Amino acid sequence: MSQAFDAVAQQQLLERRVSEALELARSLGADACEVGASVDQGVSISVRDGEVETVELSRDQGIGVTVYLGNRKGSATSSDAGSDSIRAAVEKAVSIAHYTGEDSFAGLAPAELMATDFPDLQAHHPWAISVDDATDLALACERAGLEVEGIAQSEGASFSSGEGVQVYGNSHGFLASQCGSRHSMSCMLIARDEQGMQRDYDYTSVRNPADLRSPEDVGREAARRTLARLNARKVATGRMPVMFDPQMSAGLVGHYLSAIAGGSLYRESSFLCDSLGQPLFPDWFTLGEKPREVGGMSSAAFDNDGVATRDNVYFADGKVQSYMLSAYSARRLGMQTTGNAGGARNVRITAPLTSRDEMLKQMGTGVLVTELMGQGVNGVTGDYSRGASGFWVENGEIQHAVEEFTIAGNLRDMAANLLAVGDDVDTRGSIHSGSWLIDGMTVAGMSEGEDDEVEG
Repeated sequence: MSQAFDAVAQQQLLERRVSEALELARSLGADACEVGASVDQGVSISVRDGEVETVELSRDQGIGVTVYLGNRKGSATSSDAGSDSIRAAVEKAVSIAHYTGEDSFAGLAPAELMATDFPDLQAHHPWAISVDDATDLALACERAGLEVEGIAQSEGASFSSGEGVQVYGNSHGFLASQCGSRHSMSCMLIARDEQGMQRDYDYTSVRNPADLRSPEDVGREAARRTLARLNARKVATGRMPVMFDPQMSAGLVGHYLSAIAGGSLYRESSFLCDSLGQPLFPDWFTLGEKPREVGGMSSAAFDNDGVATRDNVYFADGKVQSYMLSAYSARRLGMQTTGNAGGARNVRITAPLTSRDEMLKQMGTGVLVTELMGQGVNGVTGDYSRGASGFWVENGEIQHAVEEFTIAGNLRDMAANLLAVGDDVDTRGSIHSGSWLIDGMTVAGMSEGEDDEVEG
């Protein structure tokens, strides 16, 4: 990068700024105050057809101040962490708090729940890579994909590397910081057949650059995925098993986590309201989080309220065991925070894992979904309907690509009808999941009267 990022110096500077804001809020009459500050720096390169399209060197910083006057709350932010900007933000937050309505649930998380131990979670692995070297990686990734026979053109390849520091403090006397890094590379390619163009992509994303897959591997996998989508057909409408590949199943996990999130629950906008102790998944399925997992993509010692993070189990032996709560949502529900201000971290599934081939055999006839489109998920009712593409499976074997169909069901029924979880776990994000095989979903493809060749 053009300018070195000194994480220790940035950490010390932001901690001073946060302390400065807390002291200023106290002097202006605030009963309580919390401050978050961050700074991030990175490089991002995109290439296409062997040429550099964009080079971005970014450096972003910001500070957010929230003050409490009794049960009145005021917040203000600034993109500048200088002393003058901090003073202006604190003064603005105090001014706003004078005019807001009282909220008996507002306030800091309890002091006794603040994090007190801060283990090294190995989340920060800086990489002083030059723009030239970053560009070479992106070009090599694209070149490897284009060299695969059948690939017509490139939609581009990209490389990014960044690191940052986050600091949080409040008037309980809590002040702590967390450093992190992320490095990624991706490639998207196009292939053609008589029906037109198909595209697909692949990527790698890690905290430690030593764990990045090679650019050649990413490019070739992007090519393989793209070519597999050629000669796609349509499917007839019917009720059948659906297998979600790991990236798609991680999205499903996100829907279930949203349904047990405190904000959805106290607003009564979730199909899992008042569901504690109730069965949802099969009894062999357990899902939780490990926020202090060493090297995890979202590891953290404390949440956005300063509360110590801990392992949580949300679905145990198929039943809803715990909600996912911040300090505020916990008060609204008459419960205690689970250390989830900012969401779940390092979500993991415990279940008997099945190989991909065995899952296909178990499916028999149905569809394997590798891409989802649209936003057809109703969090209140659990109704689920998404556009999709993927592969037709018959007699337990993939036959050919399929496209332009819709899968529909209800998240509650889908959970109950979960038949198997795959051992093909995708570890690139915070949610680690293998493929999911779900029985009895509605697949809507060909309309009656269409004479294209179909399956099913």
